[in-house]
Amino acid sequence: MRPLKDAQLGAFTFFASALPHDVCGSNGLPLTPNSIKILGRFQILKTITHPRLCQYVDISRGKHERLIVVAEHYESSLSDFQKQGKTACPEKVLQIAFEVLEGLEFMNKHGMVHRALSGHNVLMDCKGNVKLAKFGLYHMTNHGADVDFPIGYPSYLAPEVIAQGSFHPSDPSHDESPLPSGPKTDVWSLGVLLFELCAGRRLLQNIDISERLKFILTLGCMDDIVTVLAEEHGCLDTIKLPENVVELLRKCLTFLPSKRPTPAELLGDPVFSGVSCRYTPFQKPVSLFSSSLRCAHLELPEDISDLCKDDDEDYLSERAIDEVYHLWCLAGGDLEKELTNKEIIQSKPPICTLPNFVLEDGESFGQGRDRSFLLDDTTVTLSLCQLRNRLKDVAGEAYYPLLEDEQSSLSQSNSSHELSATVTLPLIIRERDTEYQLIRIILFDRLLKAYPYKKNLMWKEARVDIPPLVRGLAWAALLGIEGDIQAKYETIDKDTPIPTDRQIEVDIPRCHQYDELLSSPQGHIKFRRVLKAWVVSHPDLVYWQGLDSLCAPFLYLNFNNEALAYACMSAFIPKYLYNFFLKDNSHVIQEYLTVFSQMIAFHDPELSNHLNEIGFIPDLYAIPWFLTMFTHVFPLHKIFHLWDTLLLGNSSFPFCIGVAILQQLRDRLLANGFNECILLFSDLPEIDIERCVRESINLFCWTPKSATYRQHAQPPKVIGDNGFGKTTACYSSDYQDMPKTDLSREPLALCDLKAEVSPRISAEDLIDLCELSLTGPTKRTKAGKPKIVAVDIRSVEDYSRGHISGSINIPFNAVFSPDGELVQCPATGVLQNYRGRVIVVISHAMKSAAMFAAHLVKVNFPRVCILDGGINKLKPTGLLTVPSPQI
Repeated sequence: MRPLKDAQLGAFTFFASALPHDVCGSNGLPLTPNSIKILGRFQILKTITHPRLCQYVDISRGKHERLIVVAEHYESSLSDFQKQGKTACPEKVLQIAFEVLEGLEFMNKHGMVHRALSGHNVLMDCKGNVKLAKFGLYHMTNHGADVDFPIGYPSYLAPEVIAQGSFHPSDPSHDESPLPSGPKTDVWSLGVLLFELCAGRRLLQNIDISERLKFILTLGCMDDIVTVLAEEHGCLDTIKLPENVVELLRKCLTFLPSKRPTPAELLGDPVFSGVSCRYTPFQKPVSLFSSSLRCAHLELPEDISDLCKDDDEDYLSERAIDEVYHLWCLAGGDLEKELTNKEIIQSKPPICTLPNFVLEDGESFGQGRDRSFLLDDTTVTLSLCQLRNRLKDVAGEAYYPLLEDEQSSLSQSNSSHELSATVTLPLIIRERDTEYQLIRIILFDRLLKAYPYKKNLMWKEARVDIPPLVRGLAWAALLGIEGDIQAKYETIDKDTPIPTDRQIEVDIPRCHQYDELLSSPQGHIKFRRVLKAWVVSHPDLVYWQGLDSLCAPFLYLNFNNEALAYACMSAFIPKYLYNFFLKDNSHVIQEYLTVFSQMIAFHDPELSNHLNEIGFIPDLYAIPWFLTMFTHVFPLHKIFHLWDTLLLGNSSFPFCIGVAILQQLRDRLLANGFNECILLFSDLPEIDIERCVRESINLFCWTPKSATYRQHAQPPKVIGDNGFGKTTACYSSDYQDMPKTDLSREPLALCDLKAEVSPRISAEDLIDLCELSLTGPTKRTKAGKPKIVAVDIRSVEDYSRGHISGSINIPFNAVFSPDGELVQCPATGVLQNYRGRVIVVISHAMKSAAMFAAHLVKVNFPRVCILDGGINKLKPTGLLTVPSPQI
């Protein structure tokens, strides 16, 4: 969106028409409220950006079908000029006409018509340029069908609109709605406006509305409507206009629509030959993730060092309108309160709404129509004083952060101690802190404009947090989206019927329908298009239930950019859900669940033992978790925080999220049996998502990279473009992407994988974790203790022939009885000393190592794993140590 500049934020409100509560739709579900329909249609208006149109910013839904719209606003309008009673000079008339037509033509290109053109909806900025307001009311209300009031003002309505009459879908006397108004209706309204400017007075103000409408219809019998209007208002002698201006008025006020020109045709009229040369053609702003130059032009002051010196500079006005509104809300802005203070919203005691007299058949008397449900088109200016006061201590240079080096941009911009301290606060507090969000939004805005050249810095800052306002674009950057995504999306056939259409139609009305945006008809249409695009463009994969839930976060964040939602989804699935959507995905899912089961045993053996004893296996609860990456079990606001971190991790990070969820429910799971656990997971209890993220990261850091190896995971990427996403440096590289060597993990048959309780790790992982050298393992935790310990369970004789430096020798039969019980002996004490570290069990035979590890898990030893391939894997490395003979 464009900068705020000299504009203000304005809000107006209206009611959508109410629907009966006892009527259902054709699908058997309750009818979608009209306010939800309007909210869905409104979204496209936020993308309509033009110098002659007021920018729409937001819409909010209140009680009783109330809607509040926020848009760019100016205090001055044409109605102010009309009230002065002065006539406009011909040059001014042509200027206003040309600028209004520019706005109307741009709307028409996007399939929209104003229909509410009037003096107070033609605003003027500080330079006297036209800004059309409320141009989207006709579009968002489905041509007026979703509201109880007519769209437009009687004096400015075109004859064909009046002739059609009013219409409302609840009116049984009308079988079908009238045709929507076309672009030519606005040309008539413009003609009336221009005539008023020339005459210096409002038209048809001294007669009733019904007479006004009749008079407009009678104009069809007149040869020269301009002259008739002038005579009717007694200003024929006062209007002295050049012939070209009079001819313009006649063209606009042509009675028959078939002979009336469109805005585009009028713009090419010779009457504007002396005006059009002053205006440069509008260029649509370059969007991110397009085929155009990625690094957008940044307008910087000539001397940034002077920023901190000029205290009167209004840096906030240089920020985008939607950004300013977002900060206004964070600073305590309340739309309903603002409208209530101006008496636009008036509360009425419920008892006063009851009818005075009711017949037994239900007919009521004594209550007139509630006027508050009619349109009050007053626009209330939202004061930015509170916001500016909150941001008064933010230094000027914070609005222009430098990205020249890879140092922490947060520390550069947050010069004050307070902002630096905010980083340590919980995420939900940071997201509501006005100053902090301003700094983060500005920084991410700069990083996104520099994408992909600053993608490493983007990853670094995303680890701190992602501002909600730019989350959609930030996710796209983290997923490595590049190229002309719009062109690729448009080439996909999303209209031809396919076999999965029926299942998609069934799933969409059940997917996150608590959300107003996704439950709107527009949301359903976009859902359908994005899902069909994915299915059609991936012929080797199929639609599984849950794909709609996976699509929901991307669609919500990129509601007005289906191509970006599709691109993000197409990059996300291969990274985290590779081959999950095969027609026969049983082998992929079974391997995934088995590795997850091993992760539970690795991190929480006590919980793992209990769940296995009662038969509560991951197959019973975890499939919806991983198939939808938790979008089926968590609401969107929790998914946003969860995925902010997930997108920074590799394909094994979901395992850690799953374990973290189980650990939050640990006490209840340990105290319950199978039936109680089934009931518990049928309606998942409240999960602290911030704690879940924090614990997931901790679990991830304790998990050796190769422990989550899966042979059905995504194969190593080829350097370069792989569709939409490109390879990107991750803060934790994926083991699947590492080049395979003789020390890598070998694929394991599913039956063998299921037989092992503890995960295997590769020899190269062991070497990396131990930093094996002649001096032994050196990697240590913060407490100064080694993070990992290698336990060699071979016999003493075999151990003496060669072992890993720093490993400890605990023969299998020294600590476990034949029944698997822990024997009290010195070796047991040694094991207890290493409890809590990563224990790598090493043996000749994998079967004995797996059995030893299973026994350790059985007695609740955490972080137990097995060296894949055993000691034989390490023999060719030369890292085995042979003890010196005793002299």
